Amino acid sequence: SPQGRGKKRSRKHQRFMERRAVLEQKGLLSPHGRLGTQTPKAGLDAHTTLTKANGTAAPRCDKVPEPKQIASSSLSPSASPDSIARHHSVLLSQGSGSSQRVRTSSPVLRPGKYVAIDCEMVGTGPQGKLSELARCSVVNYEGDVIYDKYVRPELPIVDYRTRWSGITKRHMQSAIPFKAAQAEILKILKDKIVVGHAIHNDFQALKYFHPKDRTRDTSQSPQLRKRAGLPVRANVSLKNLAMHLLHKKIQVGRHGHSSVEDAQTAMELYRLVEVEWEKELAHSLPPRPPSPVTDPAADSSQYLDDQYWPTELMASSL
Repeated sequence: SPQGRGKKRSRKHQRFMERRAVLEQKGLLSPHGRLGTQTPKAGLDAHTTLTKANGTAAPRCDKVPEPKQIASSSLSPSASPDSIARHHSVLLSQGSGSSQRVRTSSPVLRPGKYVAIDCEMVGTGPQGKLSELARCSVVNYEGDVIYDKYVRPELPIVDYRTRWSGITKRHMQSAIPFKAAQAEILKILKDKIVVGHAIHNDFQALKYFHPKDRTRDTSQSPQLRKRAGLPVRANVSLKNLAMHLLHKKIQVGRHGHSSVEDAQTAMELYRLVEVEWEKELAHSLPPRPPSPVTDPAADSSQYLDDQYWPTELMASSL
C-alpha cells in the first residue's frame, strides 16, 4: 500500500541520516556535504580551496572567463584565410540560427584541423596493373609540408610510371616499408579534415577509408567547377582547375608529377571556396541523435539502498 511504501522509505531515510552522521563525526563528510563529488558552481575553482579555522573547506573564487565572441553571419571578400576558417567554424558549430542549429560529429574546426594529401603510385602485380603507394606528401592548411616520404611497395615494382609518378629506382633506396609509412600517415590524418583531388585513389593506395564528412575532394566540388565556368557534372583535372582558378601551371615538368605541388594546389583550391563549401555541407549533414536524458532525482534514490554502502562503514555504524 502507499502507506507501507512511505514507511519503508522513511526507515531507509532514517538509516541514511544515521550513517551520514557517522561520517560527519569521523570527519569524512562536512556537515553540509553529500556523498560523492559535487559539481562546482560557475565561477568557482574546485581544485583549489582555502582552509578555514574549523577545518571545513571553502572554495576560492577565480575570475569568470569572458564569453567567447561570436562571428557575424557575413564575411568581407577581402578577409584573410584565418578569418575565413574562423567564420565557417562558427557556421558549423552553431548553424545559421538558434532555431536551426547545425550538429556535427566533428569538433570546432580550426586551420590546424586541415591537411591536404597527394600520393604517387607505381605499378606492381601482373603487367604492372596494380597500383601501390610509392610516395606520399601531406601539407597543412598553409601549404607547408608536414610529411613527404618515398614508400617501398609490398610487391615488386613492375612499372615505375616515371612519366607521371616521377618515381625511379633510385628513390626506392631511401624508401621506407609500406606498413611503417601507413602508420605514420594515418596518425597524421586522424581526426583531420583531409583535402585532396580524386582523393579516393590516395586512400585506396593507403588501404584506408577516411570518414566522408571529414573528406574534401576538389574533383567533386560543384563550387569549384561553377567558379571555373565549367559544367557542374564535368570531370575536371587538378591541372585544369589550377589553370582556371589559380592561374598557375602544374604538372608540366619532364620528371613527372610532384605530390607536394599537387597537395598544395588542392589546399589552395579548397580555401578558395572554403566558406561556401562548408556552409552548404553543414546544412546537408544529418542531425546527430540526441543524448539520453536521465532524471537525477530518480537516479539518486537508489543510493539509499544498503547495497550501495561500504561493508566497513555499515559495520562501524551498528
